[in-house]
Amino acid sequence: MASVRRDRADPVPGAGNTRARYRRILRFAAWHLAVTWWFELFLSRIGLARIAERTRAKRMRHFAQRFHVLAVDLGGLMIKVGQFLSSRLDVLPPEITAELEGLQDEAPPVSFPAIRALAEAELGAPLDRVFASVEATPIAAASLGQAHRAELLRTDAEDTGLENVVLKVQRPGIDAIVDVDLAALRKVGGWLSHVRLVSDRADMPALVEEFAQTSLEEIDYLHEAANAERFAADFDDDDRVIVPDVLWERSTRRVLTLEDVTAIKITDVAALLAAGIDPVQVAPVFASVMFDQIFTTGFFHADPHPGNIFVTPNADSSAQHPWKLTFIDFGMMGEVPPTTRSGLRKLLIAAASRDGKGLVTAIRGVGVLVPSADTAELERAMTHLFARFGGMGFAELREVDPREFRDFALEFGDVVRSLPFQLPENFLLIIRAMSLTSGVCSSLDARFNLWDSVEPYAAQLLRDERGNIVQDAARQALDAAGVALRLPKRVDGLLTRIEEGSLTVANPRLERQLARLSRMAQRSASALVFGALLIAGSAVRAEDTVLGSVLMIASAVPLLHGLWVGRRGL
Repeated sequence: MASVRRDRADPVPGAGNTRARYRRILRFAAWHLAVTWWFELFLSRIGLARIAERTRAKRMRHFAQRFHVLAVDLGGLMIKVGQFLSSRLDVLPPEITAELEGLQDEAPPVSFPAIRALAEAELGAPLDRVFASVEATPIAAASLGQAHRAELLRTDAEDTGLENVVLKVQRPGIDAIVDVDLAALRKVGGWLSHVRLVSDRADMPALVEEFAQTSLEEIDYLHEAANAERFAADFDDDDRVIVPDVLWERSTRRVLTLEDVTAIKITDVAALLAAGIDPVQVAPVFASVMFDQIFTTGFFHADPHPGNIFVTPNADSSAQHPWKLTFIDFGMMGEVPPTTRSGLRKLLIAAASRDGKGLVTAIRGVGVLVPSADTAELERAMTHLFARFGGMGFAELREVDPREFRDFALEFGDVVRSLPFQLPENFLLIIRAMSLTSGVCSSLDARFNLWDSVEPYAAQLLRDERGNIVQDAARQALDAAGVALRLPKRVDGLLTRIEEGSLTVANPRLERQLARLSRMAQRSASALVFGALLIAGSAVRAEDTVLGSVLMIASAVPLLHGLWVGRRGL
């Protein structure tokens, strides 16, 4: 008979009116998009950009706080969206990422009778015939499912060599909630695709579809089980990593039974020290294992937050590693195609060697920059960045005078914003995985320097690819020979253009600044005339209604002119 402890729990979240849920998400998105348009686009077009700048930090914090409340209240995929936003340190302001970084995928537990009913329907038998015991109190409750400890029947334990397992069960009704959330996100993605400032940077509908695919795979536990076995195979010969075994005969699309590998949470510094494990030594090993997944195997854990990583002491004291990293929850996994992986390896090598030009070339090769982008200024910016900040850890960067970062942003901000960046497929998951990895390592060692882990890894990549160096050198020699053969003709053409007086020299950065100054001057003049006519009309209208109305109506002309000038600048 299964021993079951019954605890009071909250009802299934989101089981109410799905249409109301859909409308609530859209109302939230529409309101904040309208506020952003007003402050970031409209005010700047009429020369009032300073108002937007003064209120930007406060507005961003307000947005993040309201989204935090919405995500916790609704659960479902909104938690996942918040976690993705918190990892976008590359494009989102710190006011948003800081507020959302503490957003955990936690939810009130579903009552055990509801969980038991779903598990029994999926497994086709009462739980007391499938398990020796199941704990009613979950060990973890998330927005998509929850996990309970269980004990196998003696016959199953003898067959599998396992006794204690974890029974992971989907939240009842979560399929409908995911469908509603995805429908709302697709609508918002469609809205954003019509905003040029967004569409120039990313294909929002495509990103939503990528997120949708990942989310649908995450609620298919058979897919998660296959991911766990594939991940285990990748690290089969690596004594640093443990992966729980899957009990396929006790698993379905909505129920997953895994070996219980619960150990010390990776960020539980006190427990690590009590077990004789130095947290400072754990950080570089964890970073190296994550690098192996992204840059070598190409199949990586996309949700390596502290709740999904344990440190397990090794029972064999003579083993090379006194502890191992144990990964769980393989619902959100990413895959890097070989071509992208090759580009990422080159990017890593360039970053480790502080090669600004090589880094920009690698970024282009990965697909983050469109092929036609002029990257000369970006190369100069990256070289400057490496020269000043390269090799610094997070603790050292916090000690740098903020004015230095501000000066760098003022000098190169326009260059970066003007380039046609795009977000290739799977990059959301890569950015998320690396962001979480960095956060975990920093919590283990406050002075953890990512470069300390990158440099030896990049050196190993160089050794692994040493055979390609000869090929690269031969290719570069052929390219140089081709340039040499074409050089006399190009020099002759250049001299001809100089003699004809038709030679032009372009400075894109200077041209952009002059164009921006011209637009600012035109907008300022339009705003001044608009304000003067509007105020004059208001004052005159008290004495002469007709003249005052005419002046107020006429103020629309400079207003429209200012808007048109601003629009041309976008």
